[in-house]
Amino acid sequence: MNPVRSISAALAGAALVMGAAAFVPHASSAPIPARGAAARDTAVFAGGCFWSMEKAFEHVPGVVSAVSGYAGGSVANPSYEQVGSGRTGHAESVQVVFDPARTSYDKLLDVYWHNIDPISANGQICDHGPEYRSIVFFRNAGQRRAAEASKAVVQRHFTRPVTTEIDAATPFYAAEEYHQDFAERNPDHYNAYRRGCGRDARLHELWGDAAGGSH
Repeated sequence: MNPVRSISAALAGAALVMGAAAFVPHASSAPIPARGAAARDTAVFAGGCFWSMEKAFEHVPGVVSAVSGYAGGSVANPSYEQVGSGRTGHAESVQVVFDPARTSYDKLLDVYWHNIDPISANGQICDHGPEYRSIVFFRNAGQRRAAEASKAVVQRHFTRPVTTEIDAATPFYAAEEYHQDFAERNPDHYNAYRRGCGRDARLHELWGDAAGGSH
């Protein structure tokens, strides 16, 4: 668990202690039904810090919501501390609900790749450990084909192997309330973390002008 992130999360959590104490993570393999939900789809990505992954997707046209959480593990309803121990098998992830009439899964994959370091093993940028590994969780055969095809394209961009996993979706557990919309609600803490991590510099080194940014 990154100590800078832990301090930032603790400060934000203290400010939201009443809401966070009442929040209970829940498993989800699909978004909560809503009006027009039949025309919506879901994607789940792990790309290191879920604060950064959520921020990368939440303003993409056609994205309905981006929720920080945990996926890929074997323990039900894990806490941030449990996941941070590296013993639950989860990776920090983001569940993205989108409108296929306004954006596509392929577009989301493009956003994803340009906001991660796909050749980093066992972590992302300054965050190290299995909970920060990069994974595309596919929910059906179409998503699997798209993910594998996009990974092949990304591999041609690098001489080192792309380490991002392509795995079948597992239950997704929403993270604690104080992690949701962290970058929007705590810009000073988040921006200090992002600068200290060197995320933008590394993304630019990898992707040049196509790199994802801090939006």
